[in-house]
Amino acid sequence: MTTHRMPMTSSWLTFAGILAIVTGIFNLTDGLVALLRSDYYLVTDRDILILNFTAWGWIWLILGAIQIIVGVGILAGRTWARAAGVALAVLAALGHLVFLRAFPVWSVLVIAMSVIVVYALTAPPRGSRAA
Repeated sequence: MTTHRMPMTSSWLTFAGILAIVTGIFNLTDGLVALLRSDYYLVTDRDILILNFTAWGWIWLILGAIQIIVGVGILAGRTWARAAGVALAVLAALGHLVFLRAFPVWSVLVIAMSVIVVYALTAPPRGSRAA
């Protein structure tokens, strides 16, 4: 008699996948604003710690697009997406820490969302899938 076990599901992973997609959309938006309307920010290029708004625009666009793809991977139950999601959330949080002076409220919001994504991806048991 063969026992076929269904993978354990986790609402945390579903939440993490959706939040990774939302964070990716926020980062895409931030990238577009940095590229198209840098005067929207509270400071000039010289006042942010590293790089200029054009460089940050491309960083946020690329990071946001990858976060959306990884979020879809998390929802699809891909193990690689969980690991990538943690790494990208940490990168996004660190990036927004550097970018904090340019747009404080937005950056704090994305940092908080990134921390929640890390928790939601690391809390479920190994081998579980999004619900």
